[in-house]
Amino acid sequence: MRSKLVVGNWKMHGGTVQNRDLLNAVIAGTEGMNGTSLAVCVPYPYLSQAQSILQATHVRWGAQNVSQYDKGAYTGEVSAAMLMDFGCRYVIVGHSERRALYGEDSHTVALKFRAAQSVGLTPVLCVGETLDQREAAITEQVVAEQLDAIIELVGIDALAKSVLAYEPVWAIGTGKTATPEQAQEVHAFIRGRIAANNSEVATGLQILYGGSAKANNAAELFAMPDIDGGLIGGASLVADEFIAICDAAKN
Repeated sequence: MRSKLVVGNWKMHGGTVQNRDLLNAVIAGTEGMNGTSLAVCVPYPYLSQAQSILQATHVRWGAQNVSQYDKGAYTGEVSAAMLMDFGCRYVIVGHSERRALYGEDSHTVALKFRAAQSVGLTPVLCVGETLDQREAAITEQVVAEQLDAIIELVGIDALAKSVLAYEPVWAIGTGKTATPEQAQEVHAFIRGRIAANNSEVATGLQILYGGSAKANNAAELFAMPDIDGGLIGGASLVADEFIAICDAAKN
């Protein structure tokens, strides 16, 4: 039986005072939620603060991006080893915003996935389709290409030490959300495609839903058999909302 996982993605939000208040509220509000793991992925400048506040708690932390290189003349980049210095457990790779705004293709994402795992980080691999791609009925083709890039570079077994997140790009920041049935359909496709290579890896793999999940729809989404939690964007910045989503995962 797979446990549930809820990961907050703060994106480019935060400040030292509000971070402190938010993290302390989340710690208090999620204490004792057995069977559900949770984490927050914060902007690079706040990793030290997250580590300081969270290190003795049940909440884990991570980053939102990582370089595919381990060191060198890459101004502005942050390596996986640097993230480990701040006690990170997770790092998001392949988020739709990185793919769309910064031109990261599936091979680059696969290199970042490999870099993260090389130092012991757990990559949260994002896959998903745009509205145009969904309307063209090529969702499965798009998601398969994104998955296959990882499998081709590091092998199917590497997925056992990762988390996947299906994020329908058309449902991020638009106010739209995939129905539980729509989300389950793609989650089942992902698990099935992995099972075709290794059924054991597929069975144990946590696949999160990452398309504008909120407190009022989380329970229905998390009740689907192949949805193992959520990668939460805007709602992770509001303590009560994030706590309610975590509670929905617990239930």
